[in-house]
Amino acid sequence: MRRSIVIAAVLVVLAVLFVGGPSLLVSPSTSDIAPEEADAPAPEIVSLEGAESGFWPYLNAREVHEKRSPLNVVVRGDTDEIVRALGDAGETDWEETDHDHFEAEELVDPILGNESDDGVHAHTEGEANASQLLSPTDIPWSQADGTTRLAYLDPGPDEEAYWTTETLQLEDGEYYGYRYHIRLYESPNPDDEWVVMQTHSEHFDWFTLRHRVDGVEAAQSRVEADLMAIPGVEVQQDVHRTYLGNEGPSDADGWATKADLTAVASLAFVVGLAARREGVLERAGTEVDEHLTDVDRARLSAAADRIEARHLILAGTVLTVILGVRIAGIALDRHAGVLSVHAIAALLYPVIAVGLPLAAYAIASGLERRLDAAVAASGSLAVAIWIDYGLLGVDSLAIDVVLQRILVVVAFGLIAGGAAKRATRESRLNDMLLAGVALWVIVLVGTLFGYL
Repeated sequence: MRRSIVIAAVLVVLAVLFVGGPSLLVSPSTSDIAPEEADAPAPEIVSLEGAESGFWPYLNAREVHEKRSPLNVVVRGDTDEIVRALGDAGETDWEETDHDHFEAEELVDPILGNESDDGVHAHTEGEANASQLLSPTDIPWSQADGTTRLAYLDPGPDEEAYWTTETLQLEDGEYYGYRYHIRLYESPNPDDEWVVMQTHSEHFDWFTLRHRVDGVEAAQSRVEADLMAIPGVEVQQDVHRTYLGNEGPSDADGWATKADLTAVASLAFVVGLAARREGVLERAGTEVDEHLTDVDRARLSAAADRIEARHLILAGTVLTVILGVRIAGIALDRHAGVLSVHAIAALLYPVIAVGLPLAAYAIASGLERRLDAAVAASGSLAVAIWIDYGLLGVDSLAIDVVLQRILVVVAFGLIAGGAAKRATRESRLNDMLLAGVALWVIVLVGTLFGYL
């Protein structure tokens, strides 16, 4: 029992260092990303010059004035032309896939929390044709029908303000990978000619079966660049930033992109993939190495001398499962038209939830030392998680995601450690294995039911 407790403590430390550590090194500070949760007693409506109507600069999942998802793009121009250019895509035929099943929270956690923007997107040749018609930068774009978010619009002095759903949603990217998402809301007064948008980037999390919103700045910058690329638009004169005062959640700084397209004869507009931050693992590795002492390095060297083929097989299996599920999800979503996203998740999630711990147990059962098996398994899973995030372009995580991953890594290490030969000398059902399985089940089930 004492040895099991020591190994569990080691796994917790490793999980905090290798899961939480890299995220904390590259993430904004908590003070920079904490949302404002208090209801505003009287919402401040943003009105554009020459317009009677206006909008409250946040979205919400319910009809309550909580400062949740900040609006960050405003386009002046004929509303019908903007919506038609963004949504109709030259009247091409799109094959739409229902993505409404997976839902998560709003943009309120660190790094905008955990919002699901599961919607409808295109997968056929029509999408490519649409992008050619819409976009001067040739970036593919498709319609989406994601989770409903409400905007608070004020038509003007003669009418009461009201909550409304989006006029249109668009997405660009891979549903089971990384994508950008926009919600558009048109002016309640057609004569005012404006559309306000909320843009953000997100990735699909296989451990929670939710989309995780990563930030708003990258998507907003790309919208800005595409607006500037529209023929007839004068940079700095027609496209600039205006302060809305809705900073707070994640990297939202309160400045919205404002584009005046009233003088543009034809609108060709699209939002595409922004350049993603790279080198996360390299930076994290450098930071860790700088904190190692000579004693630490000697211990690591001794552990390296004990590495055998099964350690490498275990690491390779973990990497293959985590990255394989990601790639398989994207491939099936692209090419298996007969499968809904529900069916794809039903096929692939058990590979992680059941197949991964079973494979670890089978491989680790041939290892002698409990600590070696536990560290090899948990370390491989932590590395696989960060490689997966690196391939997606995600370099910072919400606090709740970090905590969930730490628990998953610890549970996985306990399962592997409980399978080692020294752990099973008296019984296969030893305390380390039972603790690992129980923690694994509690974390995954609790996450699916929204408790974690």
